[in-house]
Amino acid sequence: MSLFNTQKKKIGNATAGETKLPKKDAAKKETKAVAVVKADKKAGTKAEKREAAVQGVVFPKGSAVIKPRVTEKAGLLSQNAVYTFEVRKDANSREIAKAIAEAYKVEPVKVSIAPIKSKAMFVRGKRGKTVAGKKAYVYLKKGQTIEFI
Repeated sequence: MSLFNTQKKKIGNATAGETKLPKKDAAKKETKAVAVVKADKKAGTKAEKREAAVQGVVFPKGSAVIKPRVTEKAGLLSQNAVYTFEVRKDANSREIAKAIAEAYKVEPVKVSIAPIKSKAMFVRGKRGKTVAGKKAYVYLKKGQTIEFI
């Protein structure tokens, strides 16, 4: 018994010395490739729409603010008009305050920035690290709120 089948497949009514190999249809492969690319494009737009719905506001590409940071601590702080956002590593408090004011039509009183440290983790037998970054605490005037959908 051999491990690898070295004989050619026979299809249909082939004579003893003659073998017919299955024909590979190049057109089918091309249409499948095009369908995969279209599906990826659609998935990208759906993912963007889903993220926009979760965040409520989509920040422009060059903005200092990346997205709202939705955690238990952020939820508790939001009761006191303090909102937490993930920001770019090179962003300063003035850029963040300007981006928040434009996006949510509110007036930040104060912006505090804190680093997010990378942490070691172990998942499915592999070691790794979480992503490091920056977060900003945005303090608003009394009576002003930011709604996250």
